[in-house]
Formats: sequence, C-alpha cells, structure tokens
Amino acid sequence: MMFSRLFENVSRRMLVLLAALLIVLFGAPFFATDYLLTVLILILYFAYIGQAWNIMMGFAGQLSLGHALYVGLGAYTSAALYVHFGIGPWIGLLVAIPIAALAGVFIGYLAFRFKVGGVYFAILTIAVAEFARVGFDHFAWTKGSSGLFLPVAQFTRNDLWLLRGQPVMFYYILLVATVLAFVFCRALLQSRMGYFWLAIREDEEAARSAGIDTFRYKMIAVVISSGMTSFAGVIYAFYYNNLFPEQVFHISRSIEIILGPIVGGVGTLFGPIIGAFLLTGMSETLIAALHAVGLDIPGAKQVFYGICLLLVIMALPDGIWPWLARRLGLSEREK
Repeated sequence: MMFSRLFENVSRRMLVLLAALLIVLFGAPFFATDYLLTVLILILYFAYIGQAWNIMMGFAGQLSLGHALYVGLGAYTSAALYVHFGIGPWIGLLVAIPIAALAGVFIGYLAFRFKVGGVYFAILTIAVAEFARVGFDHFAWTKGSSGLFLPVAQFTRNDLWLLRGQPVMFYYILLVATVLAFVFCRALLQSRMGYFWLAIREDEEAARSAGIDTFRYKMIAVVISSGMTSFAGVIYAFYYNNLFPEQVFHISRSIEIILGPIVGGVGTLFGPIIGAFLLTGMSETLIAALHAVGLDIPGAKQVFYGICLLLVIMALPDGIWPWLARRLGLSEREK
C-alpha cells in the first residue's frame, strides 16, 4: 500500500521506463564481459552515492565538497574491524553508519549553529575531509600511509555475509542498494520533511520566517546523507580489498561523487543515475580507447569530466534529466 502511494502520481510511461531499466540492469551480468561488469559496478556505485549526496545538496541545499570523508569512514571502520577482529562487514556497517553520522553531526553543528553557509560550509567539509586524510595517514591501527589490506582468496562461491566473492555479487548488492536509495529518496521528497527541505533550499530566511526549524532539518539531511554514504564505503573496501588515505579521502574522490548529480540534475531523482551512466560509462570508454591505440595520457579522465561539466553548465544548466524529461513528455512532478 505504501509503495503504491509513492508512485501513484507517476505516469504509465514512466513506470514502463522504470520497469525496462530494471529488467536490463538485472539481466546485464548474464551478457556482460568481465570488463563491462566492472564498469557497471562503478556506475552503480556512483549512482548510489550520488543519491546520498543529493539529499544534502539537491534536497536541503547544503553544498558538501568533502563527501569522501563519509566514504572513508565507512570503508576504514568496516575493514579494520574485519582485519583485526574478524567482524563481518554487515556488523561493521552498524558501527560505520553511526561514526559517519557523528562526523556529519560535528560538521553540521559547527556550520549551522554558527551560521556558516554557502561556500564557507563547502570549505568546512573539505577541511574536515583533509583532516581525516592526514589523520589516517598517521593512524597506526589502520596501517597509516602503508595501506590497509583485506585478506584475499579464491572463492568457489559467493559469501554474502562476509562480502567475499565474485564481482557479480557486488554488482547485485549495489543494484539493490541503488533501487532502495531511489525509492527512499522518492519517499523523502513526498514527505513533510521533504517539503521543508525544498523550502530551505529555495529561501532559508523565508522558511525560517514560516516557522520551519531550519537547523533541525538541515541536521537531519546531513545525518541521513552521511549515513547512506558510509554504506558505499563498506562496499568499496570489500570490493577493492585495499585502502590508502590518499586514495580514499582525497578531494578528487569528493569531486567524482558530486559530478554525476550535477551533470544529471541536482535535486532530481534520476539525475544521479543519468549522470553516473554518462560520466562513468563515457570516461571508461575513453580510457579503453586510448589504451587500445597505445596512448596513456595522465589526467585524461579529469579533463573529460571538466569538459562534460562545462558543456552541461553552458547548454543545460539544470542538468540532463530535466531536459530529457521534457523531451519524453514527463511532468515536473515525475522528475
């Protein structure tokens, strides 16, 4: 009953598109090569994490440029518990989420209580992420700059409980997580809190004058976003099996997180998904093409990201999805 209410205002055309997309994605591993499956895993990873970031920026209007902080906290917490104590990742997730949420509370309280907003809030998120990078670089328990490595073995079967297995297992985990994140974000947007967030995003002073507790609802957005992001960190750790502070917490990782929603359409449900498919898919195709002709151009992916962002800002400042939605004849409420 609740699920049907979430999509009661969605047109038949949209439901058909959603169903077709899900069918294609669920069947993709049966036809994809190993390389294509790896690319699809990256796409789903950025689609999920883009939804999490979108809650803070797209819904509540709070620009975070240090979201790699929550990925790193989730990754290091779950990986360290597994390496040192043999605690499985799903139990570790129950520890990682509160730690990431507390980091979000710390940042949010400093910013919102002392009315640090706009670009200064963004700088604060970068500063805390950089502080974490330097701290973990010297944190012996997580092996510091030498890297934290998870034990790797050849598995004849997929162990879902310990997240030990083949890439196809991680693909379906991320696919389910992305679908659930989409439904959850849809529910948030349709809730009373979602309307409060949109009011804060459009005009915080007017929202405060209307009686909305802006501090409270901005803090809720930060906590939800940071907690969701930490899950992506857990998957990252157990998929790649190695963690380096310079790699996980670096600001370039935060930029990669936010590019998908920006290109796809900030504040829309499909924006992070469209952006992840376009940016990740096209950038990996570019790198593969360069390797095929024997070229190895440092920074080619970053240059490609910059060009895409520039073109979208110039031609489609609201992102690709709003333009595509109009082309498909979908109403604004179905974005």
